[in-house]
Amino acid sequence: MSGNEPRWTQTWLGGIRSAGVDLGYPGQRLGLPEEGSGSISGWGRRIGALVIDWMICTWAVVQLLFGMNPADSPWAPVAVFAVQYLLLVGFMGQTFGHRLLGIRVAAMDGGNPRLFPVLVRTILLCLAVPALIWDRDHRGVHDRASNTVVVRM
Repeated sequence: MSGNEPRWTQTWLGGIRSAGVDLGYPGQRLGLPEEGSGSISGWGRRIGALVIDWMICTWAVVQLLFGMNPADSPWAPVAVFAVQYLLLVGFMGQTFGHRLLGIRVAAMDGGNPRLFPVLVRTILLCLAVPALIWDRDHRGVHDRASNTVVVRM
């Protein structure tokens, strides 16, 4: 073994990149640019948008409009989140949180996703676990199942 080759433990402990395999940037396999408009959104923006949308649903809608305490009815914020997500992403391609942080949900052809894929994506997003399993293009199970991607505007 020469001094330049990675040790066998580096290939599986450090992941595939430590073995010297170049995977490119997130979105390269999908034909998306590396930076700027149309590139894959980073995790910070995605999580920030989710927090903004969740706060809108729990505080503004559930507490102010319906006068409910989310602790008394834990499924009310999830239901409100699902409805607002389905309507806003289905018709505009983005939620309030997405808009504030400069991202949007796009179909793989670049346009806005259709309503049925957004319904599938919304259901999987509300289950939370599919959104936590993602690939090297930052697409969660919910994105892959609905054939969508979250991109920067």
